[in-house]
Amino acid sequence: MKSIDEINFSGLNVLIRVDFNVPLSNTKEVTDNSRIVAALPTIKKVVKDGGKAIIASHLGRPKGVRNNEYSLQHIVPEVIKCLGQNVQFVSDCIGNDVENAVNQLNNGEVLLLENVRFYNEETDGDKSFAEKLSQNIDFYINDAFGTAHREHASTAVIARFFKGKAVFGYLMASEIQNVKRVLDSNEKPVTAIVGGAKVSSKIGIIENLLDRVNNILIGGGMAYTFAKAQGGEVGKSLVEDDCLELALSILSKAKDKGVIIYLPTDSVNALSFSNESETEETSIGSIPMEMMGLDIGQNSITEFSAVIENSKVILWNGPMGVFEMSNFSTGTVEVGNAIVKATKRGAFSLVGGGDSVAAAKQFDLAKDLSYISTGGGAMLEFLEGKVLPGIKAIEEAY
Repeated sequence: MKSIDEINFSGLNVLIRVDFNVPLSNTKEVTDNSRIVAALPTIKKVVKDGGKAIIASHLGRPKGVRNNEYSLQHIVPEVIKCLGQNVQFVSDCIGNDVENAVNQLNNGEVLLLENVRFYNEETDGDKSFAEKLSQNIDFYINDAFGTAHREHASTAVIARFFKGKAVFGYLMASEIQNVKRVLDSNEKPVTAIVGGAKVSSKIGIIENLLDRVNNILIGGGMAYTFAKAQGGEVGKSLVEDDCLELALSILSKAKDKGVIIYLPTDSVNALSFSNESETEETSIGSIPMEMMGLDIGQNSITEFSAVIENSKVILWNGPMGVFEMSNFSTGTVEVGNAIVKATKRGAFSLVGGGDSVAAAKQFDLAKDLSYISTGGGAMLEFLEGKVLPGIKAIEEAY
């Protein structure tokens, strides 16, 4: 399959599916332009070649209703600012208005289409809608990793109309390459840091990683399910009682495969889910009945940090505690600092998943890590070993 670098887009109408699903303020200004910035290299490639860059995206969940709150017109100023050139906008994504706008576009210019999710047919994966999107287009580029796990019209179905004329954009190719670098690594040891609230939401990832990593560090709310499964007293901590056997099964499978699972040995506890609450640090299996665990303790931080700093490849997916509250952010911050240290010594570090990325940005760690994934749900499913429709569609276009 060709890469984007092998194609000259001069004189071509190029539809680029990006993920401009960015957060907006109450005054409809972009508050985080990371996803826009991530798509710039692909857009600039088409523009530099002298092609017409026609950009399609979704924003929010308008559920098939035309709603100004979710109009992509709001982000035009930010796209212009990031791209450094004018961006035209058309208030639809299919039909005569789009065709006219594309025809009036000069080579090297950029046109942003209206939100594709103003049509239910987009999320339904409707073939006729995908065909309408493909009208008057010579080439299709998918650069929307954040929606690669959805079989939507503009991310998967549309590729059927571009046999031999569809490629991954730079961002999409980079996301695939970096996740595979973790999953298929020849460098050892490989360490996965898995956090978050629930074991049930991460079971697919953990089981897929058991054949691919050497160490798994478990933190966050899910750690208390493991602690209780092993007979510990966890007070009012978050626990999935229906996953206790599952937790023990994971530990057993890991042992059989020679994978070391590190669980927290201590916990920072609070009387209530509040930053102002009285706190106490105890063994994770001896949490008082009236308290709940909200972060890993100092002994766990020390042990986790040592494992991380001795690793060659690191995956970070999930915080160690309720990092949004300063009194319960230490575990997440210190694990992040250990990843930074390892990265500076030459390790490869990949951060993915909404909370981990948010923590990396909040604590100013992102700039010192190897790769920050733009896809939350897409990356999680990729790590689980699932086939992503958006990736499969481009591969099958050849």
